[in-house]
Amino acid sequence: MATSRSQLPASRYTSFIKAEAKRLGFLSCGISKAGFLEEEAPRLEDWLNNQMNGQMSYMENNFDKRLNPTLLVDDSKSVVSLLLNYYPSEFQNGDSYKISKYAYGQDYHFVIKEKLKELLFSIQSTIGEVSGRAFVDSAPVLDKAWAAKSGLGWRGKNSNLLTQKVGSFYFIAELIIDLDLEYDHATTDHCGSCTACIDACPTEAIVSPYVVDGSKCISYFTIELKENIPPEMKGKFDDWIFGCDICQDVCPWNRFSKPHKEPLFNSNKEVLSMSKKDWIELTEETFKAVFKNSPLKRTKYSGIIRNLDFLNE
Repeated sequence: MATSRSQLPASRYTSFIKAEAKRLGFLSCGISKAGFLEEEAPRLEDWLNNQMNGQMSYMENNFDKRLNPTLLVDDSKSVVSLLLNYYPSEFQNGDSYKISKYAYGQDYHFVIKEKLKELLFSIQSTIGEVSGRAFVDSAPVLDKAWAAKSGLGWRGKNSNLLTQKVGSFYFIAELIIDLDLEYDHATTDHCGSCTACIDACPTEAIVSPYVVDGSKCISYFTIELKENIPPEMKGKFDDWIFGCDICQDVCPWNRFSKPHKEPLFNSNKEVLSMSKKDWIELTEETFKAVFKNSPLKRTKYSGIIRNLDFLNE
């Protein structure tokens, strides 16, 4: 029988939720009070006004909801932010076209969604009637802003969430719930004078510290862009055909990345062993078999072929 919410203090509920998050394999859990993200509003407005979203027109939708989770979830009180490590223990061979490390295993949307459902079920079973929604990259939620606000890391100059202990190779997800909890506080910025990510970006997508022009990012060109890749990008992709990890690979904090412990993120051996020749000879039938549960399904076979053709024109 569920415990009445009124019988325990917020601190007890908070401790329970963080313990459950750890049990489910999340790297860390931070909690913020749901409300309007005042500091993010002008940043998002400027980013959109400067058309840094490129053809990602969905970023222009639900502007108010993006900044205020109480418009997404009725009577929401708390944003529970969670990190899930995806740093692999095995990597692609050197003679291959490159895909982002997050795509080595199964599609994270499904993996994380299941964990969030279980977390919400545990909360409801133990605490009582708690309403909420789980978010994994699929709704207008500024996940990096909420994760930073709840002390899980700081926004780096490459706009990724960074932590001193494990770098930045992790997914961010949220539970937004109608339960008052104890709230965490933001941490400090530890980028210092480092400009490694800015200097390394081959397309100059990091236009200034902490500002990334999404329409110039290799990840945007290889995943989000539906048209042909602009010819002026020729020679700048460094063999990336799905996503890009350059700004993370050069970040000094990622020296502390540790391999994940999630079996569903284990690297697909067939993918790791593929050579450039294997990629070029890839048929649609093989693509569907090898990448059946992979994030690469997002670009479809046609997108991967377009990216390969662009590199080999």
